[in-house]
Amino acid sequence: MVQAQELDLIRVYRIPFSTNVERVALAAAHKGIAVDWVDVDADDRSPVEKLSGQPLVPVLVHGAEVVADSPRILDWLEARVPEPPLYPRDPALRAAATVFVEWFNLVWKRPPNELCVVDDPAKRAALIARMHASVDVFEGLLDGRDYLLGEFGIADVVAFPFLKYAVFGLPEGDDELFHRILVEHLPLRAGSPLRGWAERVDERPRA
Repeated sequence: MVQAQELDLIRVYRIPFSTNVERVALAAAHKGIAVDWVDVDADDRSPVEKLSGQPLVPVLVHGAEVVADSPRILDWLEARVPEPPLYPRDPALRAAATVFVEWFNLVWKRPPNELCVVDDPAKRAALIARMHASVDVFEGLLDGRDYLLGEFGIADVVAFPFLKYAVFGLPEGDDELFHRILVEHLPLRAGSPLRGWAERVDERPRA
């Protein structure tokens, strides 16, 4: 088993306010992994494209390895440094965590992404309704729990950088349309458990 201190320094390319970059920062800090961050201009992603063949961040570099896409990077970190884990050790809980991650990435993220480009009022209304309904799912997961699946782990790392906008709003300098959509269309009641959860996760370190 590789310990965090035995892993050669990894380099990760990032841009400001990237939700997917924050996933990596949370996961790496949880595992005690040091990261050499490389800042990239959001308007000139040629360094990332040259390195990985695509323009999106984060991109991880470790020796000759180049890994793009935050879910793949999270899996890479988990495989290289399994302790402390991101995924539960219990097989049933691990399977539930895997289902959550796939649902969040492939299903939940579609409405806010589509709202960035869809103009049709009826379609927009349907997408907004799906976002509103998803709040009940997250609040249900937090019933009697501090974190989405009980203990802090992959579900929180994957979801927090997106759901935090419903709690904290837009930070100064963040003018991303996608983030404004998250602020506007994830309405939270005053006593929503998502508020306390977001505050707990926000207190955790980032690499």
